[in-house]
Amino acid sequence: MNTSHPFSRQCLSIAIAGICGATLVPAGLAQAQTSNTAGAQASNASSVELPVLQVTEDRIANALLPTEGYTASTSTSATKTDTPLMKTAQSVSVVTREQIEDQGATSIQQALRYTPGVFTGGRNGFGNRYDFISMRGFGGVGSLDNIYLDGLKMAGDVSGYNSLQIDPYFLERIDVFKGPTSVLYGQSYPGGLVGLTSKRPLFTPTHEIQLEAGTHDARAARFDFSGPIGESRRAAYRLVGLASGSDSQFDHVENERYTIAPSLTLLPTDNTSLTLMAYLQHEPNSGYYGWTPADGTVRDHNGRRIDNDFFDGEPGFNGFERYQRLIGYQLKHQINDTWQAQQNFRFASSDIDYDQIYSSGWVGDSNQLNRRVASANESLHAYKVDNQLQGNFTTGPLSHTLLVGLDYQYQRNSGSWRFGAATPLNAFDPEYGNTQVTYGAPTNFINKVEQTGVYLQDQISLGQWRFNLAGRQDWADTSTAYTNLGMASKSDSKKFTSRASLLYAFDNGVSPYVSYSESFEPASATNIDASGNTLDPSEASQYELGLKYQPPGSNDQYTAAIYHLEQENVSEAIPNSPFYEAIGKVRSRGLELSAKLHPTEQLSLIASYTYTDMEYVETNDETEGNTPYGVPRHMASAWGKYEFAGGMLNGLGVGAGVRYNDSTWGNDTHTFEVDSYTLVDAMLEYDLGMLSSDFQGMNVRVNANNLLDKDYVSSCSSTTICHFGAERNVTATLSYNW
Repeated sequence: MNTSHPFSRQCLSIAIAGICGATLVPAGLAQAQTSNTAGAQASNASSVELPVLQVTEDRIANALLPTEGYTASTSTSATKTDTPLMKTAQSVSVVTREQIEDQGATSIQQALRYTPGVFTGGRNGFGNRYDFISMRGFGGVGSLDNIYLDGLKMAGDVSGYNSLQIDPYFLERIDVFKGPTSVLYGQSYPGGLVGLTSKRPLFTPTHEIQLEAGTHDARAARFDFSGPIGESRRAAYRLVGLASGSDSQFDHVENERYTIAPSLTLLPTDNTSLTLMAYLQHEPNSGYYGWTPADGTVRDHNGRRIDNDFFDGEPGFNGFERYQRLIGYQLKHQINDTWQAQQNFRFASSDIDYDQIYSSGWVGDSNQLNRRVASANESLHAYKVDNQLQGNFTTGPLSHTLLVGLDYQYQRNSGSWRFGAATPLNAFDPEYGNTQVTYGAPTNFINKVEQTGVYLQDQISLGQWRFNLAGRQDWADTSTAYTNLGMASKSDSKKFTSRASLLYAFDNGVSPYVSYSESFEPASATNIDASGNTLDPSEASQYELGLKYQPPGSNDQYTAAIYHLEQENVSEAIPNSPFYEAIGKVRSRGLELSAKLHPTEQLSLIASYTYTDMEYVETNDETEGNTPYGVPRHMASAWGKYEFAGGMLNGLGVGAGVRYNDSTWGNDTHTFEVDSYTLVDAMLEYDLGMLSSDFQGMNVRVNANNLLDKDYVSSCSSTTICHFGAERNVTATLSYNW
């Protein structure tokens, strides 16, 4: 919590609805006091007389609760405390619920398209299987391990196929915390962290139903109900659900998803809150996961290009079915005016059944594509817990927000893999149905990950100065056993990481800062060298210099950051070998600019620019000095929304955006490039209640992504693996709120 607010020590940041005052009252009563008269409250509270709570400009915005518009004021991602963004000395970007809806995002990956420092073209951006997100040049499969839900890492096995995905309809917001994050979160990828915040129970009744239809036979039904339980208003519920399905731009590919997420907040005492949450999801079909070679995709093959709807698999064979279950709680207790304790816990399990035939390069100079086959059955179980003790106190002229934490995570993924070959396919005239599949021997495996971490952070305020000092000690163990092969490997790592930052908040809203942070990432137990030894953990460090500006009395925000980020002990697979090798050091440095502003009450604007200079600075091959594949040097985006007020167009909202991604290298050896591309998105919405009172609460919205239907390649990772970008898709959503 922000210690500049003297009454913040008496506030429960969960379920108090962000309303704090001199007297601590239950969340339900607090909210009711702001909306009803004192007399009505006395009646509802069984004639117990309570002081009327006044909402003033000192009200603390809670980063866990709904945010109006595109601009968030606080975040918990960088500090694990509710800290104002303008006083956080590291880059944090927030995508709010309203932005997610206005831009028609159907995945976490899509929701981050307008975020500085983030590249979302590393994989196909239209499937429901995974969210591949690159931050400051670091991403790929490793980025799946840096997605957090409600402060706890999402379960997932980057050495297998069993990773979880959350539908954005179930989220209140998405925070992107850029740079090394190990000091609070443990082992992590150096580019940053994506923090997802679930929708939580509200003490103000709210109900929503949505129906959606669109191109590729898209259809969806969603609902979101929340409100208090009982007259005491010491409990509230929320129930969110959806059923969705669609075809795809790729032939013979479908998406299908069914999800429900119940949650319950209990306030047993004025100082205690408990929120129980569950997320249950079944996906019978989970989209496209194939690719095509560079020849025929980014350049001609035999004078031709492959169509962007080409399916390299086999109808009736390719499939990915997933069941995922997440059950957890967040418990918070205010011990006294100084100390509060919190515990976050979640159990997760996921089962997948996966079969895929995929292309693996051309057969000589012919039009036939070689094809391989992969099948997997995997079962994942994980539990994670984070214990926090937070103190707000002063020592002389210094104000402290001290955070002490102990977290633990355990994850086990087991199953069977089979790999083999399939009949080649003509990429320009495909004929399906006569494919022969030949499998090799199966591999039965068990992967385990276990981590324990202890951390300490002190946020210190001295006048306009803000200091942040933090350190963490981690113990991480990974192991892999191939049970039918009699092979096993294990890796034990321990690492101390630190972070330090300094910020000065001028009265005019300008806040310059400087920060240093570290991270580490243990090698998987499958990452062994030719001698059978597990590779050393990779380590990263970053220096960042930034400037944040929020004009006094304004909701506008402007940020600028330059950084220098290095990762050592980088490893990669040895070609045509099951072994890995350390290749040296990678360096990323760049500039990120962002603006969220409101020139008028009706107009909201978002703009960003990213410059990324990344290269291998130490390697043992010819890639030294090269930029890794899939890292654009320049990215820029802008989005605007105008809401008409008054006149014939009253109730109409219009939005439009443009995204530019610079060209990227298609592989680390720089034998070919992927062209740059510019995409246009648009939105149109109308409040049907303006037509008639009979339609009160009804709204219709139309979203068009890639409005101009640009045919492009989003990225490549080798001469045999390239990804088509998503073609134009249009959806219409009818919402009813009451």
